[in-house]
Amino acid sequence: MVQPTLSSDSLKGKRALIVGVANDRSLAWSIAEHLHAAGCELAFTYLGEALERRVRPLAESVGAKLILPMNAQSDAEMDAAFAKVKETWGGLDILIHSVAFANREDLEGRFVDTSRAGYLLAMDVSAYSLVAMAKRAEALMAPADGSTGTGGSIITLSYIGATRVVQNYNVMGVAKAALEATVRYLANDLGPKKIRVNAISAGPVKTLAAAGIRNFRDMLAKSEEKTPMRENIDQSDVGAMAAFLCGPGGRHITGTTMMIDSGAHMMGI
Repeated sequence: MVQPTLSSDSLKGKRALIVGVANDRSLAWSIAEHLHAAGCELAFTYLGEALERRVRPLAESVGAKLILPMNAQSDAEMDAAFAKVKETWGGLDILIHSVAFANREDLEGRFVDTSRAGYLLAMDVSAYSLVAMAKRAEALMAPADGSTGTGGSIITLSYIGATRVVQNYNVMGVAKAALEATVRYLANDLGPKKIRVNAISAGPVKTLAAAGIRNFRDMLAKSEEKTPMRENIDQSDVGAMAAFLCGPGGRHITGTTMMIDSGAHMMGI
């Protein structure tokens, strides 16, 4: 993986909560590396004991003291995690939301065959969770009494399947479309408090989540052939963009989906 190249102090003194690291190939982990390289203090969440065994060593490698359990479908666990962040730091500057899930059977075949339960699950985990976390982050980034916090940055991760039909993406594409709309509405709500909300739409990358998409290797090969730059991105490209958006250069960017895909989004059939 390409190492972060930002200056060591562009985010010095900032505090970020990273939600959604699964392993060292996760986009959320690359974002964490770049934020850390820019001087940001980090906290991490994990889902269950199996993921804790993967996340904890990574978090400790960048000096994280807060490594918290949090299920994106549990209001109680979200309350507890954000309360611990408040207790430890008093406030929060950055929230990285890298959470998405759909049943494997709902990623294959015809979208019209998606079950009601599968549709609601994908929407809850992949889109509504951003609303729930943003609500809690708002109180730490810009409390009503003005005692702590000077705004902040919230970033989530999307994919071109939100705006184009991608085979074997199905209900997740619809969930990502909802996620991108959520970004715009949250940006409008939170903008007066100087909280910026953006999405990064990355090209295909080998991650744990991508392993759930049938024929993903073929997708990678086709993408490389069709992009104007004739190459795919890697995790570090996403990390660098996230660090930029969280830093001084991104202070007036909000409600936007940034395309990091070697230009694939502009190409026709």
